[in-house]
Amino acid sequence: MINYIDSILKYTDNVDYTGFKNNSMMIEACVFNLSQIGELVNKLDKEYIMKYPEIPWFKMKGLRNRIVHD
Repeated sequence: MINYIDSILKYTDNVDYTGFKNNSMMIEACVFNLSQIGELVNKLDKEYIMKYPEIPWFKMKGLRNRIVHD
């Protein structure tokens, strides 16, 4: 999961909103990584999720579902 987050941060380093929205390859790369993060959240044990309630696990999973199914 950390690797996917690091990739998104690397891709978007020093990129403003306009630069991001005009770069379809960057958008697709970030969307892919976000979907992978959401997929990994699906595989976490409920105990682990409950141990870190400050992390928006269900939003991450929900974003993955929107990316993949919408």
